[in-house]
Amino acid sequence: MKIAIISDLHSNREALEAVFAHIRELGVDTIYCLGDVVGYGPEPEFCVDLVRGHAKLCLMGNHDEALFRDASDFNPHARGAIEYTRERMSPSWYSSSEKKARWKWLRSLPLVHTEGRFVFVHGSPRDPVREYVLSTDGFLNPDKLASIFDSFDGVAVGGHTHHPGMHTEDLRFHGLNGAEELTLQIPDDQKSFLNVGSVGQPRDSDNRACYAVLEDDQVTWYRVPYDFQSTMQKILDTGVLSEMLARRLALGK
Repeated sequence: MKIAIISDLHSNREALEAVFAHIRELGVDTIYCLGDVVGYGPEPEFCVDLVRGHAKLCLMGNHDEALFRDASDFNPHARGAIEYTRERMSPSWYSSSEKKARWKWLRSLPLVHTEGRFVFVHGSPRDPVREYVLSTDGFLNPDKLASIFDSFDGVAVGGHTHHPGMHTEDLRFHGLNGAEELTLQIPDDQKSFLNVGSVGQPRDSDNRACYAVLEDDQVTWYRVPYDFQSTMQKILDTGVLSEMLARRLALGK
């Protein structure tokens, strides 16, 4: 097994193109996406098309799902971005076949994928779309994290929090701490939960795009610089998306 795992692209074309270029340089042929292709960012159609064309698997994220259901539980910035995305992408009867195909593809994304000892989700094995497995859960909410570990066997792989790293069954979290590249061995004798981080909106105080390459016994995270200033300007140019969504790209928060 050698799979590039991307997640939380959030309509960020510049970040996604930079990550795809990095994956090609590594010579990794198989790509899985763990969801949130859309939301927050300015170019949902481009990101959908790139993932549809190149990823072997794409799961449903909460922002993808919100296009087809109520987003009232989202914060105002996220809810505004969903409305922006829905207005752009939702087809009418006279829309092009391409627009209809994108919408149909997003609506049909699966929630979970299992492969050997690995279970792939967007959020958590208990709630594949919406539950956050936070980097702080081991010491702030240990009962929750222990319950999540009880809900699966082997290795769970997710995104959603935008914080890359590994939770081990002793409830410790092993993060990147600013590293450009980090490889960790996947324990054979205990369960683990891997978070691959975010391509399009990192939140661990590192503004570089993040993704992971998964192998049978190890995982490697990579940070990839991209032209976030171009993405910021595109967000502002929409006249609709929140200025905060642009500003946070520079901060990585």
